[in-house]
Amino acid sequence: MALFEIRRLSKTFPLGESMFGGAARSEIRAVDDVSIDIESGETLGLVGESGSGKSTLGRLILRLVEPSSGSILFEGRDWLAAGQAEMRRLRRDMQIIFQDPFGSLDPRMRVEDVLSEPLLIHEQSTPAERRARTAELLHSVGLDPSALQRFPHEFSGGQRQRIGIARALALQPKFVVADEPVSALDVSVAAQIVNLLAQLQRQFGLTYLFISHSMPLVRYLATRIAVMYRGRIVEIGSTRQITENPRHPYTRSLLEATPGVVA
Repeated sequence: MALFEIRRLSKTFPLGESMFGGAARSEIRAVDDVSIDIESGETLGLVGESGSGKSTLGRLILRLVEPSSGSILFEGRDWLAAGQAEMRRLRRDMQIIFQDPFGSLDPRMRVEDVLSEPLLIHEQSTPAERRARTAELLHSVGLDPSALQRFPHEFSGGQRQRIGIARALALQPKFVVADEPVSALDVSVAAQIVNLLAQLQRQFGLTYLFISHSMPLVRYLATRIAVMYRGRIVEIGSTRQITENPRHPYTRSLLEATPGVVA
């Protein structure tokens, strides 16, 4: 059984209102009739240009945005039918790493508080247990526990993204959406973060939805690739099949835009 079974998922957003304050005159379908499975333990790379609907799809899967139609099963359970109590319980198993390491951390909170917040919301742990857990989380992403008393502005972009990854791991999730997690970083730092994500997956048995506009990054990290264009999945297959024998013209255009990707 797949970890996620997503069927005919769509999300429509209104575009503007009439000059008299009436109903929206038009709408945009950001995600259009997407059906996809995400297997436990895999990294599914979701690739496409800006505006293709990638990030919206990731947020729909997590119910950070509610879909307009479709269904999502998580471990065989109807995720969209979950009430508040069940949704709170299931949210422990799914987290997100945001694109912007500068904007995703509260500048008023020390690192210890940033990492403790999920534990406070979801667990009845003691202060001593939380301190031990936050130090353990920092160690797992390659930062010294001495960073716990510092504020986000005291860190580089790469270090902040490591803190964001540590926060995502705080509740020991099964599934993580990594939404363009290295697009705001320079190339050398981005490579370190991608290698860290691969290491953490092996260490904790994580399942990733890795969202990116970069085919080389997706090829490096993903076991399967889904190509998204104008809200639809136009092609999906193993990383080797997609990069060596693409079938859709849009996939071929993405590969041609990044020389050296096609083997």
